[in-house]
Amino acid sequence: MTQPVPQDLLGEIYAQWADEMQAHPDMSLQLLRIMFDDWQRATAEPEEVTYRHTEVGGVPGIWAEPSTAAASSAGEVMLLLHGGGFALGSSASHRKLGGHLARSCGAPVFVADFRLAPEHPYPAAIEDALAVLAAWRAEGRDPARVSLVGDSAGANLAIATTLRLRQAGEPLPRQVITMSPWLNMENTGATLDTNDATDFLITREGLQANIDRYIAGACHPTDPFANPLYADLTGFPRLYICAGSVESLLDDSVRLHELARKHDVDVTLSVGEGQQHVFPFLAGRTERADQEISAIADWYRRGLPA
Repeated sequence: MTQPVPQDLLGEIYAQWADEMQAHPDMSLQLLRIMFDDWQRATAEPEEVTYRHTEVGGVPGIWAEPSTAAASSAGEVMLLLHGGGFALGSSASHRKLGGHLARSCGAPVFVADFRLAPEHPYPAAIEDALAVLAAWRAEGRDPARVSLVGDSAGANLAIATTLRLRQAGEPLPRQVITMSPWLNMENTGATLDTNDATDFLITREGLQANIDRYIAGACHPTDPFANPLYADLTGFPRLYICAGSVESLLDDSVRLHELARKHDVDVTLSVGEGQQHVFPFLAGRTERADQEISAIADWYRRGLPA
């Protein structure tokens, strides 16, 4: 089937990646990681944001901090867990996306470089996220002013981390923001088929490769901490979900929304018509991405404690 021509920079980048992976099926994981760090090319550099490399709880990453004029004074903070199939992506690929969220929400964002699979399979990435949150608690940071953000596989980690906190009886984050969440470790879902021709990045084969790297026999694909579509979300924090209408993982967002409503979670679902996987990456370049960042920020501020 002839693929449609990408209509935006994000689609062009995804199409370029797909062409390279098809032309070089034996590409090393290291080269894939270098290629996926180019994700940041889709995002315009945000204004009034500064960056610094550091670590929190032994986890390296980048702080994206809004300027004094844009920042809130109430002590809110956000932890961003990047996408990339648990094996790719980094603070470099997501730095500018974190910056747009920091500027719009008025809160510093820590983009964590959690350990990647297959060198560090499940549940290493979740443990790293928990280590960041534990360090903030030890500093005396109010958990009610902490929010988790994740895109794609990072959204899976944000939800799983919250579930682990609940299991341990620890305070939960105030709210969780997910962008194009990838949750289904069974590699099923209606839009994997129906949106296959319009998604420039996702393939069932690629997803399975990342599932194999991440789970690596450590748990079953229906384990709620690896596949939150099987979780009991009772008592879960406020939840925001956004996804593109033409992406193959749309079904995961729809199912997560239904599951959250079933368990009486305060949940919002936003679907970008004609948009690709993690379309907020186009922040600063397209009106629809900027609208989504603004909608996330409005939703975020409404949920903050008085």
